[in-house]
Amino acid sequence: MELYHTTLSLQEKLEILSDAAKYDVACTSSGVDRRGKKGSLGNSCAAGICHSFAGDGRCISLLKILLSNDCIYNCRYCQSRSDSDCRRATFTPDEICQLVIEFYRRNYIEGLFLSSGVYKNPTHTMELMYQTLFLLRTRYHFNGYIHVKAIPYAPDDLLEQVGYLADRMSVNLELPTAEGLATLAPQKTRASILTPMRRMQQRISGYRLAIGKSAFMERNTGNRYLEHSIFSDVQLPGDSDQPRLYSTDTCKSDPLGTQQPVSTITALPSAISGHPDRPFAPAGQSTQMIIGATGETDFEILSTTQALYQNFDLKRVFYSAYIPLNDDSALPAIGTPPPLLREHRLYQADWLLRYYGFHASELLTPDRPNFNLALDPKCDWALRHLEQFPVEVATADYGTLMRVPGIGSKSAMRILKARRMAPLSFDSLRKMGVVLKRAQYFITCNGKMYVPIRLEESFITRQLTGLDARTGYAIACPDTNYEQLSLFDFLK
Repeated sequence: MELYHTTLSLQEKLEILSDAAKYDVACTSSGVDRRGKKGSLGNSCAAGICHSFAGDGRCISLLKILLSNDCIYNCRYCQSRSDSDCRRATFTPDEICQLVIEFYRRNYIEGLFLSSGVYKNPTHTMELMYQTLFLLRTRYHFNGYIHVKAIPYAPDDLLEQVGYLADRMSVNLELPTAEGLATLAPQKTRASILTPMRRMQQRISGYRLAIGKSAFMERNTGNRYLEHSIFSDVQLPGDSDQPRLYSTDTCKSDPLGTQQPVSTITALPSAISGHPDRPFAPAGQSTQMIIGATGETDFEILSTTQALYQNFDLKRVFYSAYIPLNDDSALPAIGTPPPLLREHRLYQADWLLRYYGFHASELLTPDRPNFNLALDPKCDWALRHLEQFPVEVATADYGTLMRVPGIGSKSAMRILKARRMAPLSFDSLRKMGVVLKRAQYFITCNGKMYVPIRLEESFITRQLTGLDARTGYAIACPDTNYEQLSLFDFLK
């Protein structure tokens, strides 16, 4: 295996390992504000250092590479799995440092996203990643953004040392359910993924408390006006001496598949004491789930997402539409289109969980476990709950306004302020940023609707999508053969 280090040039390694890294989408680089300083290279901006995006929306301004694609694991969905017939390569820490500094000086990149297959063993892989970050921060004085993937089964002390050098850390959850993980990645367990995730959460909370902040990350400021946010049941460390539990029903159903008692899985351990001068992953931690490789419903995926936010205070959960790469009976066939529209809808639903006060059990149910892909999740929810509409914008509170399709957090706040000064009108709502194309079906203004309509799910669905009934059904139910009956079917 060491032959790869001597026979491949740096350019060849870069081609192999940058291509292998493209399937990991958890590379958001915002969240840390650190100005440049004398004697150091680079800086990191909280507003986001990602200035360029690929056509599919993914950030391309980080140097995004694997340390190695020579993996000992045989995850069936992975291009770098051990029995895959692909070219193998492994960077040395010095080679990665050389690439980062030279690319930065040429203004190609502003930061590093470093992941890896499990090379030799988890400890050895994590040691190489630590050496890379240590050299970048100390020998090369690189002060830019660094996002590092933590390796399951790696020792806690190594994870801790890496966390003091990185801006963000993440552990890929891989698949939404423990059953899917056992089927496609039997060498990994849900516990091996959640354990480092918990350790990182404790360290992050300890640092935040040491600098005088809340142990939990700040979300949208508008969340404090929402009575039923998924974070409203979270009791922060230090708030009281009572047991710190998450009390939502979604968490009690154990969607993470750990099969542990409720009191064990939902209890928030005390934050490990931190030091204000030693930031630990100040941009927080994230994770990624593969969508479409296994048969989980949108409801199962969102329930897992909600439990991750509540139990581990993640900054982001990323979704990656599975691209069929391996010929395996347990996976979609090669050539199957990746579910990109479904991935997009899950990102929209994720936003509703974090900032709009929705719970997974509200957006979807076991009876209707998947979104209508022709509609955004907020419209889909509204059409399933027409008994709550129309909403009178002149009297509705902030939380109610936030549930109206076409009204966001900024426009909701503008409505609350404007109606104190003068009567509202549909024209003024439009100027405040309300998207009347969607909102008109769900609101009244001073008792009047924008246009006379009937509150009927099928009618409003056709109006919102601009599709006829047959096309809309085909999008909503892609696995169903929809065909008009004919008197001449017997001739076929």
